[in-house]
Amino acid sequence: MRFLSIVLALLMPLATASAEPLTANEPAGPGEPLTAPRAVVELYTSQGCSSCPPADALLKKLSADPSIIALSLPVDYWNYLGWKDTFASPRNSERQRNYARARGDGAIYTPQAIINGEVHVNGASEGEIEQAIKTTAATAGPQHIPVRFWQERNTLNFALGGEEKGHAPREATIWLGVVQTTGSVDIKTGENEGKTLTYTNIVRELTPIGIWKGQPMQVQLPRAALMQAEVQKIVVLLQEDRSGPIIGGTLAGLW
Repeated sequence: MRFLSIVLALLMPLATASAEPLTANEPAGPGEPLTAPRAVVELYTSQGCSSCPPADALLKKLSADPSIIALSLPVDYWNYLGWKDTFASPRNSERQRNYARARGDGAIYTPQAIINGEVHVNGASEGEIEQAIKTTAATAGPQHIPVRFWQERNTLNFALGGEEKGHAPREATIWLGVVQTTGSVDIKTGENEGKTLTYTNIVRELTPIGIWKGQPMQVQLPRAALMQAEVQKIVVLLQEDRSGPIIGGTLAGLW
C-alpha cells in the first residue's frame, strides 16, 4: 500500500499544555479521558486451514467487546494445500515466526491466538484466550501506556502516554496498521472447499513507524495516506522490542 511511503511522517514532542487534567502517563489530546482496552488478541488464521473457521467466528465475537483489540492476521504458508488465501500476507507469517523466536518455543500453527504479545493459545478456545488475558495483565496489555486517537480535517493524530510511574525506563516499537473491518470469501478448493468464510478486522498491513522512549509523544499522518477503498480502521500498537509484550494500543474507525 502506498501509505508505507508516507507514514514515516511528523513525529513531534507532545505539547505540555492540556485542557484537562492528566494522569501520570496519560497523553494529551482532544476528547474524553481514556478508557484503555485490556487486551490485544492477534489471530493467525488461514483460508486453507480446516480448523480455523471456529476461531474466525470467535474473533468476530471478541471484536464486539470494546475492551479487546481483536485482529485477524491471515498467513500464507498453507497456500500449497490447494487454495491461495486471498487475505494472506507474508508479513503476517513473518510476525508470527518472530513471536515464536522471541518466546523460544518454536510454536507456529493455525489457528493461533497471541495475547498481548506474550502468550499463545488455541485461537478457537474462548476460555484459553480469557485466561491468557488475565495471566498477562500485570506485565502487558494496552492499559499500561494509554494511546489517544483523533482526526482533524486532513490529519490523523495519535498521542502516546509516558512511562508508567515506578517502572524502569524502556523502549518500544510503534506499529501502525490499516484494517479491513470485514470480508467474506467463497472457498473453491482445499480443506474448506464449498464454505463461505467471513473474517473480522483483517490486518492488511502493519508497519513499524518509530520508537517510543518512555516520553509522551504525538504522531501526525496525512489522512490521504490511509484512505484506501478496502480500509476502514487504523490500529496503533506499542510493543517492547518488535516481538515482545504489547503495552499500548488503540483501534479506531477512519470514516
